Amino acid sequence: MALNLDAVGKKLGPVIKTYDQKDVILYALGVGAGFSELDYVYEKNLKVIPSFAIAAVFDYLLLVGTTSNVNLAGLLHGEQDLIFHNPIPTSGTLTTEGSILHYYDKGPKGALIIAEGHTSHSSGEKLFTNTVTIFGRMDGGFGGEEGPPAAMIVFPERHPDFTVEVSPSPDQPLLYRLSGDIFQLHVDPEFARMVGFEKPIMHGLCTHGFACRALIASLIPGRPEKARRLFCRFTRPLYPGDPIAVQIWHEGEGKALWRVVNTKTGEMVIDNGIFEYGEIPEDRIRFDGRVAVITGAGGGLGKAYALDLAKRGAKVVVNDYGGARDGSGDGSSSPADRVVSEIRAAGGEAVADYNTVATPEGGEGVVKTALDAFGRLDILINNAGILRDKSIAKMEPEHWRAVVDVHLNGAYHVTRPAFLAMRDRGYGRIVMTTSAAGLYGNFGQTNYSSAKLGLVGFMNALKLEGRKYDIKVNTVAPIAASRLTEDILPPDLLAKMKPEYVSPLVLYLCSDRCQITGNIYNAGMGYYNRAAVMTGPGIIIGSGKYIPTVEDIASHWEEILNMKGAREYEHLTLMVNDLMESLQSGGTAEKVELGRGSISDVKTAFDRMPQVFKPEAAAGVEAVFQYVISGEGGGQWHAEVRGGKCSVNTGVHAKPSCTLRMEAADFLDLMNKRLSAMKAFTSGKLKIEGDLMKAQLLEKLFI
Repeated sequence: MALNLDAVGKKLGPVIKTYDQKDVILYALGVGAGFSELDYVYEKNLKVIPSFAIAAVFDYLLLVGTTSNVNLAGLLHGEQDLIFHNPIPTSGTLTTEGSILHYYDKGPKGALIIAEGHTSHSSGEKLFTNTVTIFGRMDGGFGGEEGPPAAMIVFPERHPDFTVEVSPSPDQPLLYRLSGDIFQLHVDPEFARMVGFEKPIMHGLCTHGFACRALIASLIPGRPEKARRLFCRFTRPLYPGDPIAVQIWHEGEGKALWRVVNTKTGEMVIDNGIFEYGEIPEDRIRFDGRVAVITGAGGGLGKAYALDLAKRGAKVVVNDYGGARDGSGDGSSSPADRVVSEIRAAGGEAVADYNTVATPEGGEGVVKTALDAFGRLDILINNAGILRDKSIAKMEPEHWRAVVDVHLNGAYHVTRPAFLAMRDRGYGRIVMTTSAAGLYGNFGQTNYSSAKLGLVGFMNALKLEGRKYDIKVNTVAPIAASRLTEDILPPDLLAKMKPEYVSPLVLYLCSDRCQITGNIYNAGMGYYNRAAVMTGPGIIIGSGKYIPTVEDIASHWEEILNMKGAREYEHLTLMVNDLMESLQSGGTAEKVELGRGSISDVKTAFDRMPQVFKPEAAAGVEAVFQYVISGEGGGQWHAEVRGGKCSVNTGVHAKPSCTLRMEAADFLDLMNKRLSAMKAFTSGKLKIEGDLMKAQLLEKLFI
């Protein structure tokens, strides 16, 4: 067994964990809270102990261990650093991603594995960053660098300002382990003796939780949300029941040093502790280091986007050809220059670009301006547009072409080179601009409406191509005053339709907080909602055995119109597969509905797995199937088959029979029977680690 040296720098996760008040309370009880701290154990005014952060991402820490291939028999927690960005809510879903940063070779002493994880809440808030150092006592001598010497904190020579003495229960590990850390060292006497201890030891992170409570009670009583940082080094094991003292030295405003001493033996259990605290910083979405291109940014919506992005740290390319509202005449540099001057006057960074988006050369030129000026491109807002309104009888070909060339073709001309630049960096945010006229229709705008709805189709395909590169593509339908609408809306309504009302939603779509792709949003006057293309359940006429007549269509017209139970399709294949499944079922017009029973997301697949389990096929089978699903909606789940029953849980199992790795889209194809397990395996879409024979049981066990 040797460390996996190839794991350094590779992305870990996402690891998904859903929790609720019971998990928060169970953790608090596990680290010694009780009646004296009701806010931690009673849902009435429930607060979260900040050190819950580690228990909440224990599956991620386990992933670090399994990915590094550290020898579990010699595993010890070395150091732990937690940076808190926002208070931890009492329930929700956490998503953690990170990587192994370094391995350090300490020779006969062992090895250090250092990893980092970033955890966000389902609300979109970034909650905390954890940096963990694992000590592998049996993994040294692999020829790696020794690493820097350990930094030691110099504690004041005076007595501690606070000393909190407490005696964890002799049974404390049995309660704490219910929060997720089920390592045998803390419960199994035989295993503990095998690795050199006289009996099971306390979880270091359990003692860590006791210390966190003591720090809050001493420095910020009743205000756990003010914790900003909690760092320490684990130095000695502690046996359950041994008394401890948390010693705390106040080091000026917002900082303290701390350590934990075993008062029975005098040994230092936790050392080098740092605790920082203070008011909760404002949670602002920033774009520092990002480069944004906005087309048509010389006024109106584009100008609002450019100014707001620059205020939040983005470097902005202000593109505007400077032509007339209908696209006629020569261009002008004035509109773009004025916006750039305004950004620079406010201390921001911006450059002007005067290319027309109506030609491929112009689109290439816009992106070249960004790359030449700033060396990268992270954000593209396709906002440029013109109007040439005419009824269809008066819609000459040049009117049609001019509008389509700017809106639809223009978006293609800029997006293609922008996408290539984003792909190379593995990150991008693209916003298309549609319109209510495209989504719902408007008299006299067949050219404009067609181009605007065409952008939705452009997004729908591009979102699929961008998924593997973390390029998110969304579309906004602004309801705002601009030079395109100034003479078609009443003045009093125009005054309420400031572009600034649309900008916040567009900036969110441009941020790394936004993990959604492929959606359409209406925005304006403080009103925001999502629009979607929905497909009704439909009906099969003739079961594919004969071609229906016109009269058949007429007699089933109400069923065809029915939108009850309508659904969204993420891509064409899902819709076609639902159709084929309905046809192949041989159902009648009264029984078969398009879209019934299709699984559209990974979580739903695992929720349904126990329902389709076949206990009659599970006689004598005992197995744990660990699933690692990557991509959008992915995470980690394990299905345990034992005694003719199946249970499915989130997270990483300590001892899986086999591990199955798949991309989310391929997994959904497998669960919807569009892809066989054998074909998935032979094509490389399904990777299996561990007991291959057990993996072959899956298709027999699940319908």
